[in-house]
Amino acid sequence: MLFVLLAHVTLIQAFGSHALNADRRNERTLIDRYGRPRGDILTYDGTPIATSLPIGGPYRYRRAYPRGEEYAAVTGHVSLHRTTGIEQAQDAVLSGDDAKVRVRSLVGDGTVEGADLRLTIRDRVQRAAYQGLRAAGLPGAVVALDPATGAVLGLATYPTYDPNTLTTFDGKLLADTARRLRQTPSQPLLNRALNQLYPPGSTFKLVTAAAAIASGEYTPTGAVHAPARLRLPGAPAYLETGRCGNGRPTLAYAFQASCDTAFAAIGLQLGQDLLREQAEAFGFNAGQLRIPLLATPSRYPPVEDRTQMALAAIGHHDNRVTPLMVAMLSAAVANNGVLMRPYLVEEARLPDGAVINRASPVPYRTAVPPMLARYLAAMMTAVSPDRGKGAEAPGLSKAPGVSDVTGVPGVRMAAKTAASDGVPGEHAVITAFAPAEAPEVAVGVVLERPGDRVDAVATIARAVIAAALR
Repeated sequence: MLFVLLAHVTLIQAFGSHALNADRRNERTLIDRYGRPRGDILTYDGTPIATSLPIGGPYRYRRAYPRGEEYAAVTGHVSLHRTTGIEQAQDAVLSGDDAKVRVRSLVGDGTVEGADLRLTIRDRVQRAAYQGLRAAGLPGAVVALDPATGAVLGLATYPTYDPNTLTTFDGKLLADTARRLRQTPSQPLLNRALNQLYPPGSTFKLVTAAAAIASGEYTPTGAVHAPARLRLPGAPAYLETGRCGNGRPTLAYAFQASCDTAFAAIGLQLGQDLLREQAEAFGFNAGQLRIPLLATPSRYPPVEDRTQMALAAIGHHDNRVTPLMVAMLSAAVANNGVLMRPYLVEEARLPDGAVINRASPVPYRTAVPPMLARYLAAMMTAVSPDRGKGAEAPGLSKAPGVSDVTGVPGVRMAAKTAASDGVPGEHAVITAFAPAEAPEVAVGVVLERPGDRVDAVATIARAVIAAALR
C-alpha cells in the first residue's frame, strides 16, 4: 500500500500538476497569482495604464486600470479566470514567471515580482485617437505608426469597455458583467483595430496604382482609360464613375479624383497575378502578425472571373483590411517602400531598474521600390481629404486645401480616403501620413456606416497626426 501511495503521489506531481493548476476550482493557484504584484504597464511617456493595488483578503493584489476605456484595446484585462490584451500576450513577464525575471529574482533577494512594461504608445496620440472616435460616436478604430521603426504610437477602438469592471473577485458579479458585455450589440470587447475586417474601398487604389507603375505600362503622368461608364466583363452591369477629366486623364489625376472606371480598367489590363503580388507585398494574405497582440490577416481574395477582378482592383469584391493594415499602407509609402514590423512593447524593466528586453525595429517586407514610393507619396500629397471623390485635381503635387490640413502650420498631409464613397451602409476609411516631405507618423482610421458624417475620418486623422507632431 505504501508503494501504491508513493506511485500515485508521483504521478500527480509529475503528470497531473498542470491540469490541477489549470483547474478553475483550485484556489491555491489563484491565491498565488494574486498574492504578489504584477508589473506595471506604462505608456512611452511613463504614464501607468495598468497597475496592482494592495487589498485585504486572500487575494492580496487587484489589477487596476487608471485610464481604462481609453487604453482597453491595448491593455486588455486580468480577471479571475481570463486574461486579454497585453496582459495576456506578456503575462509571463508581467507576472514574474518569465525565466529572465525569475533568474534575476534568485540572484537578488529571492522575491519574485513581475517586470514593468513600457509600451510604444504616446499619451497625446492615444488621447486624440480615442477622443476623436468617441466624439464621432460611431463604431470604428484608429491606428498610428512610426513609419521609420514600426512603433505603434496609438491604437484605439470604439465602443470600448472599462477593464476595471472585470477585475472584481466576486465571481457572480464578474460573470454577470462579462455576460452583459458579450451580449451588447455594439461589441465593446471586440478589438476593431486588430481583429475586425473592413472593405478598404478606394484606399486599395494605392495598391492598384503601385502595381500599375511597377508593371512599366503606366506612369503617374501617362494617360489612362477612364470612361464615364465601364461595362463589367461577362455581367449585364456597368461601373459608373461620373466625369473623370476628359475620359483620358493622367494616372495621377485618376488617383486624386478616385476614378473607379480608370482603376477597374487598370486592374483588368494588369491581371490577377500582378494585383495579388502587389497586395501581398503590402502585407495582404500574410500569416497572423503579432505586435505582440495577435492581428487578423487582411486579405486579397481569389477571383473567379474578370468582373470580380475589376471590382477587387477598386477595393470592392471581398477585399478586407484591418485598421492596422490601413495604417501600414501609408507607413510603407512613407518609409521609401519598406514596411517595418509593427510592435507595441518598447522594453521590459525589472523593479531594480534592469532592462531584460528591449525592442529592435526590423523590416517586415518591401512593399515597393523607393522611386515608386516617392511617386505614390506625391499622388497622395495632392489629395486633400476635404475634397472627396471626383474632385478636380489640377496637378501631381499641388491641390487646393492641402497645406496645413493637419492643423499644424506648414505641415502637409498625404492621404487616400474612401470616406467619400458615400454609399449608405458603407464604411469610411482613410490612410494618411505626415509631414508629406519628411514623414513621422502614419495613420489608419475606419468608421462604420457613417452616413452623412463621412468627413469624420479625415477629422480624426488630422487630430491624431497633429498630436503626434506636437
